[in-house]
Amino acid sequence: MRAALFAVCLAGAAGAGEVPQSLSDADFSSHDPEEVRLGQLLFYDPILSGNREVSCATCHHPRFATGDGLSLGIGDGGKGLGPERIADPDNPPEQRIPRNAPPLFNLGHGDVTVLFADGRIERDATRPSGFRTPLEEEMVNGFAGLLSAQTMFPVLSPDEMAGHYQENEISKAVRQGRLTGEGGAWDLIAALIRAIPAYQERFESVYPEIEDGRPLDFTDISNAIAAFMAEEWRSEDSAFDRHLRGEATLTGPAAEGMELFYGEAGCVACHSGPLLSDFGFHVMGAPQLGPGKAERFETHQRDLGRFRVTGREADRYAFRTPMLRNVTRTGPWGHAGGHADLRAFLRDHMAPRAGLDADMRDVVLPPLDGIAPDWAVMDSGSDREDIRAAIPIPDRVASEAELTALLAFLTALEDPVALSGRLGIPDAVPSGLPVDR
Repeated sequence: MRAALFAVCLAGAAGAGEVPQSLSDADFSSHDPEEVRLGQLLFYDPILSGNREVSCATCHHPRFATGDGLSLGIGDGGKGLGPERIADPDNPPEQRIPRNAPPLFNLGHGDVTVLFADGRIERDATRPSGFRTPLEEEMVNGFAGLLSAQTMFPVLSPDEMAGHYQENEISKAVRQGRLTGEGGAWDLIAALIRAIPAYQERFESVYPEIEDGRPLDFTDISNAIAAFMAEEWRSEDSAFDRHLRGEATLTGPAAEGMELFYGEAGCVACHSGPLLSDFGFHVMGAPQLGPGKAERFETHQRDLGRFRVTGREADRYAFRTPMLRNVTRTGPWGHAGGHADLRAFLRDHMAPRAGLDADMRDVVLPPLDGIAPDWAVMDSGSDREDIRAAIPIPDRVASEAELTALLAFLTALEDPVALSGRLGIPDAVPSGLPVDR
């Protein structure tokens, strides 16, 4: 009876059928604790990067809610952590990482079928590997799931982890197009791990086939890291989650914000389901800064989002709907980190045309010499108008009271356990390299 009354209250408060069911154990993948601990070490170990200086944690650190606190990050060629990260004067980066570092919460949930802001990696049962990825026919088998397939693409990025041409054997392999197979970038990384006895022993204890003699492969590394990420940052105990389970009730501004979110503000049109994302692609007119997603031979700095994957005109400037657990802590916000203030982001997100004309220099960008101007796209009248013309929704000017209520609701999505992580940062890693703290 209590559950039934609770469901009726939810439906009455926010529109029948819109508020999701609570998250449950059955929705998430489960993993061997030893595999998770192995993945933890690999996640924090710079051994996976070409120049042995960047780990997964460099851009996805628990201190910054699994991001880096920057609008656009600095991967290879940087020194320091978070907003204090700067260019290494002895090995400066060629450019900023083109997109804001996405948070890692709830990536082990079964509803996650597409990853990256442009969705360039997604489940596809028609492909031999089970995934559609930029590697197409070169994509190998052996990845345990979508998260594993995604996890290891940053090691192929010169700006993120691989390093630039002639800097190391991995960056050379990437530049030459040798990614998979014997002698490819992934194989070279696996060889580095195999050469460390402590890692080899741990892999043998986790994966029986390796203990039986199969060589440790790149996909084994990726699978362990994915297992760690899925468990470490599973987020299901926010005030909103407890509200959905009937253990507590949102009240005051948070309740008002939930009513707006699922009602008049229309947020649920995209932020639906238990993870508060439809995993679709929508044009929301977020400001574009930084290098964009041009190829090295192209001269523009635009990021056309999903269009670069599908080639469909309707997908120009469309980006995947992000999940929202802990969103108040994952700034800067937007695919290019164009807002360092969440209230301002909400205001411009609801009225994107007006937002494109607002003061958008509230960003976190460490200075980099010798790169293209960060605001080239927004300073170009034609590019700005191209983004504006692609926006399909009307502007909705939110009142200050509405913004306050929506922020209160989003704060109710914070999960302290997920934010701090379950295993935390290891004291040391088997390679002996420094761990980002």
